[in-house]
Amino acid sequence: MKLLVAYIATSGGEDAVALGACLARTFDAELEICIVIPPQPESSGDAPEPIPVEQLTDALDSAARQWLDQAASRLPDDIETTTTIAEHANPAEGLIVQAHRTGADMLVIGGAGGGIRGRHTLGTVVNDILHSSPIPVAVAPPGFAHLGAKEVRQISVAIGHRPGTRLLFDTALRSGVRADRPIRLISLVAIDDVQPWRTEPDQHAVDRARVHAQQTLDRARAQLPPEFPVSSVVASGTTIEEAVESLEWQDGDVVMVGSSRLAAPNTLFLGTTAAKILRAVSIPMIVVPKESP
Repeated sequence: MKLLVAYIATSGGEDAVALGACLARTFDAELEICIVIPPQPESSGDAPEPIPVEQLTDALDSAARQWLDQAASRLPDDIETTTTIAEHANPAEGLIVQAHRTGADMLVIGGAGGGIRGRHTLGTVVNDILHSSPIPVAVAPPGFAHLGAKEVRQISVAIGHRPGTRLLFDTALRSGVRADRPIRLISLVAIDDVQPWRTEPDQHAVDRARVHAQQTLDRARAQLPPEFPVSSVVASGTTIEEAVESLEWQDGDVVMVGSSRLAAPNTLFLGTTAAKILRAVSIPMIVVPKESP
């Protein structure tokens, strides 16, 4: 397994490296830290004093190499790590191209700074990746470099009722087995999403969620090794955020979600529900692309 970490010398970049190390240790994976820099611009011969673009490019390349060396030096020796400088005019597209080139199984990114500590905030590059990546993307919450766990403790997966969640389900099960970590299946019921005129949960909606959760749990147990630790839980609230916050979360937890129904096949697209979950949690989130029809 290979993880490609999107790095830049900011707090978000440090969070991404820390999450990459956590996931690499958990899944016994190889880590590649990558910085994307713009390609060398063309100099204009018509200018009275042409800008020495080669010198600028060399300086940027040197700075990027120094940043990568510093990031790699902070990782423990037990994690196999390489560093790469990629050139592309679009940082998000450059990371996706590099992931394809190296056969990465997952992209690891950090959110933008400036938000509430522990709560996800998304910058432009992160947002672009979360709406175009062909492979799963792990997003580190702000402050993970200082407060994050060294390994994953439990994998929670939000399984909805709509069709097209098979890839998410299978990815969660494979991840749990590979890492030998417990799996928690989550079914969320939000009043505002289905019955905004109500002031309390509709018992029928909660009952349907419980039936769905039990069916999903039975299906998971049928596919997992005997006695593998897997559980299910139904959480309800006025909003998705409130339902998510009602659940117990601990250090070392990660939450895995699927892509929007608007996503193209084999492509990731952060949907409305997933975005709400992202805002509500202070743990890493892994977003899985939409499966092929």
